Amino acid sequence: MRHPRHLVVIGLTSLATAALALFALCASVSLRFARTVVTPPRGRDLTLTVTGYDPRGGAVTLPRTADTELPGCYSLIFDNGRGHARIGDILSMTSETVTRRILRLDAGVPEPGMKSRIAGWFYQHPSDLGYEAEGILISTDLGPAPAWLIHGSTVGRWAIHVHGRGVQRAEAIRAIPPFAAEGFTNLLVSYRNDGEAPEGVRGQFGLGATEWRDISAALDYAVDHGATEVVLVGWSMGGAVVLQTLLRARHRAVIVAVMLDSPVIDWYETLRVLGSQSRVPSMLQRWTFSLFRTGWFRLHDRIAIDLDELNIVAHAGRLTVPILLLHSVDDGFVTSVPSRKLALARPDIVTFVPFRVARHTKLWNYDCARWGAEVTEWLRALPASGHTGTTPHR
Repeated sequence: MRHPRHLVVIGLTSLATAALALFALCASVSLRFARTVVTPPRGRDLTLTVTGYDPRGGAVTLPRTADTELPGCYSLIFDNGRGHARIGDILSMTSETVTRRILRLDAGVPEPGMKSRIAGWFYQHPSDLGYEAEGILISTDLGPAPAWLIHGSTVGRWAIHVHGRGVQRAEAIRAIPPFAAEGFTNLLVSYRNDGEAPEGVRGQFGLGATEWRDISAALDYAVDHGATEVVLVGWSMGGAVVLQTLLRARHRAVIVAVMLDSPVIDWYETLRVLGSQSRVPSMLQRWTFSLFRTGWFRLHDRIAIDLDELNIVAHAGRLTVPILLLHSVDDGFVTSVPSRKLALARPDIVTFVPFRVARHTKLWNYDCARWGAEVTEWLRALPASGHTGTTPHR
């Protein structure tokens, strides 16, 4: 018969082993969640299987989801990102599938069985809208980053467009028209780890804490080429990047306004919502925050991401220029709550325009007429500028 003390030791050892196993499991979940957030998707987001394609009728059938059943016009990405179609009206819908009209096949054919996704960005190149775009390179601290430059009619007025996480500068093409109509020169940029610009630390996003340097470099380029007043335009994570540029850039004095579509205003709030959607418990979400603050989510370089610094609601008092916030209350990915909080904190400079039904970065797609009208009205209401003349369209 074993001595009671021996049994106690065995029990404590088993308990300690179980506790360590639980700790390892929790740490693994938090680490995986953190790395998912900072790692570019690179095709992992192609989750919809094409179930039908009708070349004669010009239609494609997809699983029914919150995104595929949205009214409006969208991009369909397929064939590991190589294929691109523009889709429009819903032709038919069942409890399981949605069939939509194909407006244009830009690349490839969406064959049944292919993995795909619905995207908000619609055009592939500014020329799709009739704009003559000059391909240029922006000198960043990591190397040259490609950009599109579309010259405007008004001297000194520039708009710099910053795309979101997991996409590229084509996302921002749909925003050109209202700015071009008001005479702005439009600069659509790339930034580190987006698949076009040079890679940064371990190929991972900094959630705005590092990418702003590339937008600051674009701002330097604009100033060097005659920009005297600049509107920064940010989409999704690009909103977080733009706001850090506003607060940190060397030439931030020339930034006269900021326009944001579905922006990340507060990563804490955004990660809580994303964590809940991924069924990550609240305690492990807090562990994830700690991993970001300490840099332990990276395998090698322990470079932290200061989520407090990226929380613009907490730094609302530092903002000094007019801001237009376009955000859907039904975003489904980046919660609109921080956008509303920022508007309440700074009603003197923040204009918050809520949409409904439209999902993440799909406000233009859902109602492009309203989207364009809201942006144009806001641009025309900006304080009088110092631009002095016009130049011919090029």
